[in-house]
Amino acid sequence: MPTSTDAPTFSTRRRAALFDALVDLLLADGFAQLSVADIAARLRCSKTTLYRLADSKEQLVALTVTHFFRTATLAVEERVAAAGSARDRVISYLLAVGDALSPASEQFMSDLHAFTPTRELYELNTAAAARRVQELIADGVESGEFRDVHAAFAGDLAAAAMSRIQRREVAATTGLEDAEAYRQLATILTTGIARD
Repeated sequence: MPTSTDAPTFSTRRRAALFDALVDLLLADGFAQLSVADIAARLRCSKTTLYRLADSKEQLVALTVTHFFRTATLAVEERVAAAGSARDRVISYLLAVGDALSPASEQFMSDLHAFTPTRELYELNTAAAARRVQELIADGVESGEFRDVHAAFAGDLAAAAMSRIQRREVAATTGLEDAEAYRQLATILTTGIARD
């Protein structure tokens, strides 16, 4: 027989499952053109269920994008933790970021940049990614695996490239798919700072 402590666990699981489904939907189709009724129909739930998650469509979108970045960050860090050398950690990080963002459609990215709350979330996460790349490079410099480079500059350089990749600018100018662009960035960055 369920106890009273089972209810919050189920509720938390249900919320997480709904946000996972919302992420999948928004990544595939964007969100600007979708109403709460459209979202409810696509997820086969009631509008009331969605309004339990947020008071408005705008809040629902912002919470969903937050969930996406939080989940992606955990997946990226798992891959980094499994990597061995400093070079492998930087490569794993950049490739994992590319993989996490690969389901994002052009419509989603366009909507994300057009809506101030999600654009700000994106910018915060890009800044966090730059700091993380900086940390990984600084660790490699300290261990002697990388040349004595300015880690903050290398992180900023990576962040600028990542931002261009995520806005699909690299694809437009080079024809590279995002995943391949991240592979190229990882190779160029780690080759440039590796000890001879």
